[in-house]
Amino acid sequence: MTQTLIKNGQVLVGKQLLATDVLFDQDKIVAVGKNLTAEKVIDATRLVVAPGFVDAHVHLRQPGQTAKEDIASGTLAAAHGGYTTVCAMANVTPVPNTAAQLSKMCQLNRQHGRIRVLQYAPVTVDLTTEQLTDFAAMKQAGAFALSNDGHGIQAAQTMAQACQEAVKFDLMLAAHAQDDSLFDQGVINQGEVAQQLNVRGIPASSETVQVARDLLLAAQTGVHYHVCHISTKETVELIRQAKKRGVKVTCEVTPHHLLLTEQQITSQSATNYKMNPPLRTSTDQEALLAGLQDGTIDMIATDHAPHTVADKAGSLTQAAFGITGSETAFNMLYTQLVRSGKLTLTQLLLLLSTKPAAALGLSDVGQILPGKRADLVLLDLNAQRSLQEQDFLSKGKNTPFTGETVWGQTVATIAAGQVVYRQK
Repeated sequence: MTQTLIKNGQVLVGKQLLATDVLFDQDKIVAVGKNLTAEKVIDATRLVVAPGFVDAHVHLRQPGQTAKEDIASGTLAAAHGGYTTVCAMANVTPVPNTAAQLSKMCQLNRQHGRIRVLQYAPVTVDLTTEQLTDFAAMKQAGAFALSNDGHGIQAAQTMAQACQEAVKFDLMLAAHAQDDSLFDQGVINQGEVAQQLNVRGIPASSETVQVARDLLLAAQTGVHYHVCHISTKETVELIRQAKKRGVKVTCEVTPHHLLLTEQQITSQSATNYKMNPPLRTSTDQEALLAGLQDGTIDMIATDHAPHTVADKAGSLTQAAFGITGSETAFNMLYTQLVRSGKLTLTQLLLLLSTKPAAALGLSDVGQILPGKRADLVLLDLNAQRSLQEQDFLSKGKNTPFTGETVWGQTVATIAAGQVVYRQK
């Protein structure tokens, strides 16, 4: 097998961008430095070379919901966005309640995935019951972690038992924090916009009450508790204080909660702004950014949630929750946060690669070092373009970012030494 050398790029090595070269052989990086040679050369002049991005939270919709997305389209879209590892949620049809079903999903991920797919197993049967799945069997079948994403675990006793069991099998428990009695069939954030549009609001407390409960249970059990898509200033502060106390907690924030607020929702037909948790206030948005800057928030994850046109049709009340994110995350964040000076380029790259890999315990990716997987993304920061539906590789087109002018483009994505996406 021919070795490949990426030359003349600005390479993220550790926490620094350095003018250096990267040599890889088959699926492994073998050297980082100057004066390296290889038969095959990729010229990265004027490009940034970063570790392949790691997304802790995607929905690939297979099996059972393939009109929205499938493994092939979802992983190709992720590669287009610079991702080389994605973690797929279990809210598919049927829910993989058994080890046999989960094993089949893992097999499909390997068979159809253009990049590495790590599979979540459900915490409870059908995601909505109080009956735990068999965690030992799920881990043996290929589960890398547990999540009922899309649903909060309502009974504290169930959550306590789940924490105790997850610790036994060294499985991370990723929670969609939502108290249904407080959520109360809400549509968008509870506040002035919901009042103006005459729709039911979702209070911040529907998230924070469960986070507070779960942090106490995590402290008692020692489980690795991960909070999905946090959206409120109170949640940020709860996690900040828990980390100071030594609780084993990590969390993620989405690009849309960093870049948008409820103020963007101007009519009942603005269904591409409907997601769960909902877009909150500018105060919440500022707290999320501060949480990224001080390390309270461990990573940015997309919560890529593709839907059909029909799913998002009608009014805010009728439309499905969810927004796509794999293909717009880097360039939207780079354009709006890095170019405006709110984050540095290095901070953003770390939040998309090194930090999620570390938080998820993925020791073979997230850094450009000899021995690591040859998972790399080449980015052209000077490329400017308009985000257009025809350029998206996901089946889902449900994003409010369509039409935005962005800087930063994926030139190539390399996963396990193979070029899985190349800019046309």
